[in-house]
Amino acid sequence: MKLGVYTACLHDRTLAECLEVLHGLGLRGMELNAGGFMPAPHLHVDALLASERARRSYLAELAHADLELTALNVNCNPLHPDRRVGTAYTRDLHRAIELASLLGVRNVVTMSGLPGDHPGGRAPAWMVQPWHSAATDVLHYQWDDVAVPFWSDIERRAHRADVRVCIEMHPYNIVYNPATLVRLIERTNATHIGAEMDPSHLFWQGVEPLDAIAYLGDRVFNAAAKDTRINQESLRLHGVLDDRYVTPDRDDPATIGLGGEYVLNQFPEDPPWQFVAVGRAHDTAYWRSFLQALHSVDAEMPVNIEHEDDEVTVTEGLAIAAGHLLKAAEGL
Repeated sequence: MKLGVYTACLHDRTLAECLEVLHGLGLRGMELNAGGFMPAPHLHVDALLASERARRSYLAELAHADLELTALNVNCNPLHPDRRVGTAYTRDLHRAIELASLLGVRNVVTMSGLPGDHPGGRAPAWMVQPWHSAATDVLHYQWDDVAVPFWSDIERRAHRADVRVCIEMHPYNIVYNPATLVRLIERTNATHIGAEMDPSHLFWQGVEPLDAIAYLGDRVFNAAAKDTRINQESLRLHGVLDDRYVTPDRDDPATIGLGGEYVLNQFPEDPPWQFVAVGRAHDTAYWRSFLQALHSVDAEMPVNIEHEDDEVTVTEGLAIAAGHLLKAAEGL
């Protein structure tokens, strides 16, 4: 397996410092932001698109540190109905596919996106439980009029570039579980669209990642290593569809922007589930089974640690995750 780190959590460090951190953890792979929700401090997209010499120099710097760039990440909502947001994210995704091809990087990680509920809407609308026909009407619009045409175009671009687009199955998107991913693949006749197997969002939805890997098979192109802890006391009262999120002060420098006027909300104080470092919810034996399942699909599968554990520092979280992941990979 190609074990590494998604470096968004190291956004405040230089590329050289990131390389040093990863090397110290005993990891040899990197997934770097190329746009979307997060800035791209470790990948200067404009310069790399413009210059073959810059690309050669950049890849040589990674190779000198004994590290491989295994994926570009442009997680975003390219289907956002506020076109100030959606258009910018679509451009980021197009450019990431182009740059990945030029760099010889096979995988681009992103999200499927979420449209509004009608052509004039400005806010994304997620139909969680469409028991009402109004919701199924919305879903027909979102899939038939927006998602399928958009992703058919992305499939064509990815095919021309010989790049695989790896969709994170993420709630608040039209693709959030294995069944919706297969639906998108089938509706677009895709050969270059598949899964980024991030188990963290599957855990809290009640989806077993091992079963998801078996179901999707060779449509799993890339993987994330991020754990999720279920907090049973809160879960018994609030369930997994908890709506107690709070919008932070938009002017606070710590607030994360999501394009336009939109920002990332804060978790409730006692969430029914929360992201933790690999090994802090599921033990090493589980992660060995996870890696074995991925290995059966592709022995060279990139697996990148994603740190979102707010109970430990970034350095601590990466060390915890790397320790469990490397131990889990022994003998593969």
